[in-house]
Amino acid sequence: MPRSLARGGLLCLLLSAVIGCTVIKDNYNKILDRDPDSKPKPAELVQFPTTLKVTEAWSGSFGSGAEKQYLKLTPAYADGRIYTADRDGRVMAVDAQKGSTIWELRDKKQRISGGPGVGEGLVMVGTSKAMVLAYDAATGKPRWATKVSSEVLSPPVASDGVVIVRAGDGKMMALGAADGKLHWTYDRSIPTLTLRGSGTPVIHENLVVAGFDNGRLVALDLHSGKTIWETRLAEPTGRSDLERMVDVDSEPVIAGNTAYVACFQGRVAAVALDDGRVEWTRDISSYADLSVDDERLYVTDDKGTVWALKLEDGSDAWKQPALLNRAPTGPTRIDDFVVVGDFEGYLHFMDRYNGKFAQRVRVDKKRILTSPIRVDDLLLGYSSAGELVAYRLH
Repeated sequence: MPRSLARGGLLCLLLSAVIGCTVIKDNYNKILDRDPDSKPKPAELVQFPTTLKVTEAWSGSFGSGAEKQYLKLTPAYADGRIYTADRDGRVMAVDAQKGSTIWELRDKKQRISGGPGVGEGLVMVGTSKAMVLAYDAATGKPRWATKVSSEVLSPPVASDGVVIVRAGDGKMMALGAADGKLHWTYDRSIPTLTLRGSGTPVIHENLVVAGFDNGRLVALDLHSGKTIWETRLAEPTGRSDLERMVDVDSEPVIAGNTAYVACFQGRVAAVALDDGRVEWTRDISSYADLSVDDERLYVTDDKGTVWALKLEDGSDAWKQPALLNRAPTGPTRIDDFVVVGDFEGYLHFMDRYNGKFAQRVRVDKKRILTSPIRVDDLLLGYSSAGELVAYRLH
């Protein structure tokens, strides 16, 4: 990823608004109180004693990715298969253990902007022209196509006969998994200026939990769309639209009866699932996805520091600042390690107990935009150019 995406520079790729990029950058630098001509320098890679052996299980190029569009087209995993999608309308199913292609399809008329999602026997993607396309997960055959309100920038999710879709205009819709017909719509107005992207909703039992660009986290009934609770995680402050950005672009993660979520220019919070009560917060700004285990919540902040927070109160277990301005992805936990990707295509393995580096491998020379994916005993790194590499930890 270009270094400027760590906190500024090519912010035009991150922000959605009908204003000039020069205006965006000038305002952003005023907020940061720095010289507009300066660029944050990525931290140099440091040498360290390796304490982990990592070997490549397989690798391959699966489509063209979405490097130029800054789209986080994260591969999805289900039932021994990995599903990938690229900007050019290509969707693929790959054997997770071998890396061999099971099926592949391409619709050159479609520009995929969100997905893939997998569930209810479907593989689903969203497009820049507001279409949701569903394919049979086993064969790749088209099942249905539904027009929604605007561009889809996050993976559709499905459970119990329902597909949940987030659109770029702030709407969240429930479609029938069998036929794609609209069941209900939740409409939330969005601010003038937002980060490019939408937080992926999470379905937990009969709840849909999702964050929005106004700093709110909501829980809806999966089948009716009725609001169960709504909680504000961050209050917009400041005079400019840029200063008032409080996007919740991370996917909520759930452990026990608590949802954990992060907000840009806001907080990381633990929220009770039964009533939306905020259990604790930390003033950490993030737009990356989170990871959780039975002891800690793992967070990558918007400057590049990786944090481990104690689940009971959000206090620090450790933090690793050595990836500052390298645009690290959200963390993924595997075995006793926490892993992030960066703008130069590296995966960084950190000890989950103390945050010390244990190993570093390079997936590709292109940036990694999506969190590493854990698939059984494998860890997958996926570059923005479509290169997918599976690693085994020893």
